[in-house]
Amino acid sequence: MLNLAILKNEAREVAKRQEARLQAAIDENRDLTEAEEAEDKEDSDKLARLTKQIQRGEALMSSSALIGADQPAPVAALAGSVPAQAKPALDNGGFRHLAEFANAVRLANPAAGQSYRIDDRLAAPSNVTTEGSDTTGSFLVPAEFRQEIVDLVFSDEMDPLISLIDPSPTASNRVMGLGDETTPWGTSGIQARWRVEAQQMTPSEMALTPRETKLNELYAFVLATEELLQDAPRTADLLTRKAGAAIRWKAADAFMWGDGNEKPLGFMESGALVTVAKETSQTADTIVPVNVAKMWSRVINPAQAVWLANSDIMPQVMAFESANGQMLWQANYRDAPGGTLLGRPIYFTEHAKTVGDLGDLTLFNPMGYEAFRKQNGVEFADSIHLYFDYNIRAFRWIFRIGGQPVLSTPVDPANGSNTKSHMVALAERA
Repeated sequence: MLNLAILKNEAREVAKRQEARLQAAIDENRDLTEAEEAEDKEDSDKLARLTKQIQRGEALMSSSALIGADQPAPVAALAGSVPAQAKPALDNGGFRHLAEFANAVRLANPAAGQSYRIDDRLAAPSNVTTEGSDTTGSFLVPAEFRQEIVDLVFSDEMDPLISLIDPSPTASNRVMGLGDETTPWGTSGIQARWRVEAQQMTPSEMALTPRETKLNELYAFVLATEELLQDAPRTADLLTRKAGAAIRWKAADAFMWGDGNEKPLGFMESGALVTVAKETSQTADTIVPVNVAKMWSRVINPAQAVWLANSDIMPQVMAFESANGQMLWQANYRDAPGGTLLGRPIYFTEHAKTVGDLGDLTLFNPMGYEAFRKQNGVEFADSIHLYFDYNIRAFRWIFRIGGQPVLSTPVDPANGSNTKSHMVALAERA
């Protein structure tokens, strides 16, 4: 599964290395050394490859019929510059903000008495349409206000899990795929073989398993008082940012811990999870350098993996040293809020458990998790009649999101006996 978030993070890291190398030479009033020149050339080549991959990926997404309203902008080839997606102007139904729309809906209720009136902007079919009969009393919220919460749920500025997993948009509530858990060195699936001249070739077949990912319904149902609706800035904050944060939290938590019952199957609850046991003499509620070394050895493609951690572990991790005294943890706050461990970013998340529990530190390769979201984003409606006698407005957002790990079980390595997976966690250390 194409993951532009991973590619963009890699491009930023490479660009920052180049920038730091050049800045050091400028500060010392010198040219780059031969070793630095070689490193810079290697980074330039890598950045060029990443940029081309990102361009191809975004071009593919732009041309796909499954993509919704947002269209990605071309990727600039400048070092460290991976631009945000360009967003087209969206219809706001003629309303300046969500609170103004909410007040118009409130007055569209006949129970409003002398204040009752139908705003022309509500009556315009091209702007906002009613759902069902007048007795159901709801209006679809204009596209611009619906998109605001979509941007919040899938933005890079909040909890990193959804951004790393990057759910793909789809028009269906169920996505059928074909699972392939074979490896190039295994005995099943597509094989490559040597042969002597004139010898008959032995065919191999793809070992595919049909798999379905269901998009489950995730909603936020919010009540707001009439007094609050009269305060437009506060209304926009509570009805959009708070609802967006709540939906994002619930979706990300399911991607990590969901049991698959009317919700995504989380990678921590799947059969593909690899757990690394504590050391024999290891004290309870601790993490030691050998733990992270063993976790690193069990993950598939560690160059794509990130650490998901609870902040409780950092006092221990920041002191990690190798046998020869080299620091295993490095500060790199521009690209990774928690620095890097063994060269890979650490992301703090409240979905991680406290130190000593399973899930306090996880090495996760996002390429091993498949997730989807409904391409039309969100259904957002405001009720006319519900709770009118309480002087309260009701708002409802509905998303459809689904996901599951690519693997159903860990895979065997080409050599050795320790299985590998896209997700590796440290077992409980009670």
